[in-house]
Amino acid sequence: MCFYVDESGHTGAHLFDKHQPMLYYGVLSSRINIDVLADRKLIAIRNELKVPRLHAAELGNHRLASIAAEIAQLQKRFDFRFDLYRVAKPDHAIICFFDQVFDQGMNPAITWTGYWTPMRYVLLLKIASFFDEKLARVAWQARITVDNENAQTKMKAVCRELRGRLSRLPDARSKQLLGDALMWAEKNAASICYNVESKKDVLQITPNNIGFQSVMHGIARRIGKTGKQASCIVVDQQTEFNKAQRTLAEAYQSARGVVSPLGPGMPELDMRNMPTVPIEFSSGNHSHGLELVDIYLWVFKRFIEKSELRPELYALIRPQMHRGRTDELSLNALGRRWSKWFDSLPQLDEMPEEQVARGKELLKIDEDRRLEATRGLYDLDCSD
Repeated sequence: MCFYVDESGHTGAHLFDKHQPMLYYGVLSSRINIDVLADRKLIAIRNELKVPRLHAAELGNHRLASIAAEIAQLQKRFDFRFDLYRVAKPDHAIICFFDQVFDQGMNPAITWTGYWTPMRYVLLLKIASFFDEKLARVAWQARITVDNENAQTKMKAVCRELRGRLSRLPDARSKQLLGDALMWAEKNAASICYNVESKKDVLQITPNNIGFQSVMHGIARRIGKTGKQASCIVVDQQTEFNKAQRTLAEAYQSARGVVSPLGPGMPELDMRNMPTVPIEFSSGNHSHGLELVDIYLWVFKRFIEKSELRPELYALIRPQMHRGRTDELSLNALGRRWSKWFDSLPQLDEMPEEQVARGKELLKIDEDRRLEATRGLYDLDCSD
């Protein structure tokens, strides 16, 4: 199988561009090498439009519509699959804050279940509700600065501000758990390891790299579903993130075959079908697969965002409705995904008494540990 990868909405470490709140990755997969077997047809389409390459943003609605039927024929002939991955960039700043500050391996004031089970998403969504854009900006700036003192000052200020907003929570347990964790982080800022160590490390935590993780897992799912190995993975060439993408792909390839549980109720980290072929970088001038994925990405993005789209272009969308896969990293998507899981849980009175008793026993052990870690926490002065 061959895979062709393109992105849209790239703003790097700048997450709060109101005109581009989403980062998109599109992946076009085919059982054949599009660059070779679709060469004659796509060169003919280029010549028809009198362009050196097919670039959707330059062609626009009208000119794309004029070639939609020809692209649809290629789609049918070569059985394309188009997968779409999105990252909500402002939400990413908040999720990063939670992952660092509430990591139970670093912050003993959080319960084990509050980070290593789906309860983490309940706590994440609760803490996220107290962020506004200004506070999220401060949290993100602290995350990407290499100046430890500056980062810790900003992170502590965010924790302090959030603690002041927790009074709006309706339940005492959430106030206690979130408040204690925020206070511990504020008191022990250096132990949280909140910020990056170098400018190079910033690339590893941007939405581009997070979205590319979804791309790699999506390719692995395609391989597992078809039983066919990847023979090529072609990624759109650009200067800033290709090196980070290659590093991630190589790390995933080296972990091929690993299946690691992330915690009770959590999905497994499944690396069994990670591709072994090295990824390669190219431009749309030299890869027909990249030309096509650029078109699909442009069309699907406009479809999702309810922008103007010529009727002819729906011929590219309809066949993918039951073939393609979409995934999204955002607070709303996490809420939708995990609310279904919590709704499916049995009620306490439906569970065996011995199971309930054992659960309470384990929770008490963890809570005793947590309370010991927070002993004297509020006796110290928090001011800088």
